[in-house]
Amino acid sequence: MTAVGIDAIEIWTGKLQLDLPNTFAPAKGEDPEKYTKGLGLETSSFPDTYEDIVTMGANAAKRLMDRRDLSPDDIGRIDVATESAFDNSKPVSTYIAGCLEQVYDGDFHHANKGERKFACVAGTQSIDDAYNWIRAGRNRGRAALVIATDTALYARGDPGEATQGAGAVAMLIDEDPSVVELSTEQGYGSADETDFLKPNQQFPSVDGKRSMQVYLARMREALEDFESVAWDTHPDDFEFIPFHTPFPGMVRKAGLLGYRHMIRGTDIEDDLEAEIGRQPRESEYDSWDAYEDAIRDYMDELKRTDRYRDWYGETIEPTLGLARRVGNWYTGSVHVARAASLKHAAEQGVDMTGKKLLVGSYGSGAQAEIHAETVRDGWADEVSALSIDDQLDRRYDLDFDEYETVHDAHNHDLDAEIEEFTQPDGEFVHTGWGRMNERKYDYVE
Repeated sequence: MTAVGIDAIEIWTGKLQLDLPNTFAPAKGEDPEKYTKGLGLETSSFPDTYEDIVTMGANAAKRLMDRRDLSPDDIGRIDVATESAFDNSKPVSTYIAGCLEQVYDGDFHHANKGERKFACVAGTQSIDDAYNWIRAGRNRGRAALVIATDTALYARGDPGEATQGAGAVAMLIDEDPSVVELSTEQGYGSADETDFLKPNQQFPSVDGKRSMQVYLARMREALEDFESVAWDTHPDDFEFIPFHTPFPGMVRKAGLLGYRHMIRGTDIEDDLEAEIGRQPRESEYDSWDAYEDAIRDYMDELKRTDRYRDWYGETIEPTLGLARRVGNWYTGSVHVARAASLKHAAEQGVDMTGKKLLVGSYGSGAQAEIHAETVRDGWADEVSALSIDDQLDRRYDLDFDEYETVHDAHNHDLDAEIEEFTQPDGEFVHTGWGRMNERKYDYVE
């Protein structure tokens, strides 16, 4: 069976940055380590006044198409995953297609276009849709363009304000991919939850403590479900494990939970027995509460072991390198983590060909999906072509007053006319509104 997976990746980050320890923390009167050590964040990306989810998505897509010398005729579908949409009927994919048609010969009239919504997991769901479309033989030799694009903004003063971010990840899904082959097997954990939602509102309502609990519960279910159709996972199976990363501190908890699950009944649990004992088994306890207390105590001991710390440093920590500098990109978050892990491997001279990733996606509301990916022999060329370091280094550094100003510029409830902070150069920009209140875009040379 021909491999199907991610053939190319491009990233576009918002052109502004907010320095959390040096700008945000002092303005809030808080300890900078709350952000750097607690949340695991250094800076957040923000869109300039002429940027939004369409421009970021279209710019990432154009960069990908230019680099791979693609034309509209090579693309058979365009799927956009976002939880920052501004229209309840017209999908963002049509706007992005319209942008791209300004700069390429031909059009996307033949392409199937759609918009996916399930909080942050929608980017992975869009990849699944493209995978199934190709496997079904409906692609007629064409590839799918999947774009995850979001502005993750919170109301000012909200506890989530420090985890904001903005950017887009464009991915080409095709047969015989260059970057990763997707596993047929998937695992899901899904339930009706109200941990994070936006009921007819721009900024989210969040139950932070509940959201963490739901994230971990759904991830555990998804891993167990994946194992039921794939294999009993072991920590040594995977070179990296990219998780959905709203902030790196959340991934620390997911990594520990996953490791504890994967070592149960293995040689690693045997090796650690003399140091911290064996994992509690539910049958050993009279009540579920007592069993959960014992599990928590075991995990507290486990995370202090050298064996776990070394594994986390090698398998999880490299996936967080970009997230620390860009914040939460919602639907793009886990795909930023994948890119970060491969970027790290390339910089360290690690040959990833044939090695596996375990990808853990999550969306509030709530659903987790876990699948495996096998790295292909073209991965290093693709990763080396990314310009993300240059983009990050060129971001305009906001002071706190400027941050509040640009936040107002992107608040849908405010009518704020604000000067841009940077000058567009070879990119799509938002230029205003049309006669039916639709957004208008142009390409600036």
